Order: sequence, then C-alpha cells, then structure tokens
Amino acid sequence: MRRTSEHRDLLERLNRQWRVAGDAGGSAGRRLLRRFRALAGRLLLGPQETFNAAVVEYINTTLDDVVQTRVAAEEVTRYRESLAARERRLEQATRTILAGQEEIRTAVAALRQTVQNLTRTVEHLGGTAAPGAAAAAPEPSRPPGRTGGSLESGWYVGFEDRFRGSDAEIRGRLEAYAPVFQDTSGVLDIGCGRGEFLSLLRARGISARGIDANPAMVDVCREQGLDAVQADALSYLRSVPSGSLGGLFAAQVIEHFEPEYLTQFVKAAFDALRSGAPIVLETINPGCWFAFFESYIRDITHARPIHPDTLKYLLVASGFQQVEIRYRAPYPDVDKLQPIREAPADPAALEQIETINANVEKINRLLFTYLDYAAVGRRP
Repeated sequence: MRRTSEHRDLLERLNRQWRVAGDAGGSAGRRLLRRFRALAGRLLLGPQETFNAAVVEYINTTLDDVVQTRVAAEEVTRYRESLAARERRLEQATRTILAGQEEIRTAVAALRQTVQNLTRTVEHLGGTAAPGAAAAAPEPSRPPGRTGGSLESGWYVGFEDRFRGSDAEIRGRLEAYAPVFQDTSGVLDIGCGRGEFLSLLRARGISARGIDANPAMVDVCREQGLDAVQADALSYLRSVPSGSLGGLFAAQVIEHFEPEYLTQFVKAAFDALRSGAPIVLETINPGCWFAFFESYIRDITHARPIHPDTLKYLLVASGFQQVEIRYRAPYPDVDKLQPIREAPADPAALEQIETINANVEKINRLLFTYLDYAAVGRRP
C-alpha cells in the first residue's frame, strides 16, 4: 500500500495548491489580489482555477475507486499465486498417483500370469484341461549354457508389457523384417514372445510357427490363434529334419544365450534351413552406450551382449552367405549432444568451436547411435 499512501499525499497537496494565485498576506495584499483577479480572471486565471478545481474534485471522487481497484488487483494476484501453488501440488500428487497405478498394473500383470501358470500346472497334474484350452507341455530341459529357469516365468510377460512396448509398437518395429520372408514358407520364429512377428507373417499369408521357452508367452500366442509351442531353441532345431525350415527369425533372443549355446544354435539353424532360406537375428546393439546401459542391463535374463562383428563372423563361419548387418532404431537426434551452431567472428574462437563440435560428433557416434541391429543372411 506504499503507492496508495503516496497518492494520498499528492492529493492533499492538490487540495491546498489548486488556486493559481494562492493566498496573499495582509489587507494590502488582499486588495491588490482582488484587483488582479478582477482583471486576470476575465483573461486566464479564472478559467484556469475552474479547470484546476474540476481536476482536484475529480481526483478526490475517484481516489477511493482507484485504491479499491488496486487492492482488488493485489488480491487477485495473491489468489492466482495461490492457485498456481495448488496446481503444482496437484500435478505432483497426480504424478505420484500415476506412478502408483503403474506399479499396481505391473504387479497385477505378474500376478495374473502366475495364476495362469498355477492353473495350467494343476490341470496338467490332474489330467483335466479346461474346455477349449490346449494342454501345456512340461518345461523342457535346458542344455548347459542356456539362460532361463524360474526367471522365464509368468512375470516376464508383464516385464515385456512394461519395458519393451505394446503389441502395436513391437509390430511396428518388426514390420521391416517381414519382406525378407515374403517368398518363403515354414518360417520358425524363435522366442516368439507375444506373437507380434507371427501375426505379421500371418497377415502376409506366410506360414510360420513360433517356439518359446516361456509357457506364459506360448499361451498368449495361442489365445490369438497362432501356432506356437513351448520348446528350447537348440533342442527344437536339432529335432526337425535337415533342410525343412523355410526361414528363421529371432528378435531380442540371442542375448539370452551363453557363448557355447549360441555357437551350437547357429550351426543347428544352418542344418535346419533349406537352401536359399533367410535367417534374421536381431539383438541389442552394445556399441550404443544408451542401448547397453538402458535396455540391456535392465533385463536380468540377459546373458551377455553380442557385438555386430562377432555375430556376423559366427554366421559366416557356420556357412551362411550374403550376411549383412542392418542397424535399427536410431537414437533420437533431439536427445543427442548438440553442437554449437553459431559461428563467432573471432578466428581463434571459431577454431575452438570446430574442435568442440568434432568431439561432440565423436561422442554421439560412441554413445548414441542405433539401439538395435540385425544380422541377415541366407543358407546357400
């Protein structure tokens, strides 16, 4: 209210000084003033004092309104600040609630899969299956070096829902691989998961079967009418006739294999595929710092990362030809380290900026490149 106090002081001065000639002391002065006013009033002072009086009167009558308006404006400002603070508290509370809901959804998904596993086990032990339900195969034995065990149980479906992405997102990522299998049939999808790639092949009229060591994943596929069985990858490949498969696909699977298992897997895949059949093995790109520390380490079922050069060598050494590495899922440019774009006039500063930008580019190539890659080849 400091400004309001200043306004009142100014108003008091106006009320005292609005007369043009002011007050004159003594009788002589008053007589002289009257004569002067009589003469000047007709020319200037009278109209000026009338105008001054009107202005002062107007200010007197409107000051209270001005003060009340200012007080109201200050109250509105305080109210808006209060609303903004309340909105910030509500946003924080909303974020907390959403985080809690996400945790609840994750827990419910894992619990649902656990219940389904228990139901399937009880039905298998009792020898009675629910109407329309496919009998669950027993858990296959796992060769040495294959990861799995209790980690690949029902909770993993919820884990993929939470971190890998929705069915639509995964289908979008895998769609680029479908043309590789366009002119073939009898494709095997190893580690078929929720059946996204099997659905893509079915939509193109390409016959395919999926296998997964996780029975919960197999159930998800069967619920969609997809051909899927529970099986270990290496054991299944060794069980099919040589040259019987028209293609082999595995996305985000081989990083779960130990080295010895992986080498045996690639050799068995070569034997199972017929001449000209394609093979596509997609995995996380360990050459991308973000992919390794964000995607690879998060999944505790991963055995070890596989360098693109290593995977290409394994395929070529096993007999595959036309092997190429296709990088996928580029890291968003907007999230990379950004170069300095304004060029200074000083040549010395320009040289420093060029050095900084060159280092930024090197770091981006090392840390923020492609999140995934696929080794694509064919059996001769």
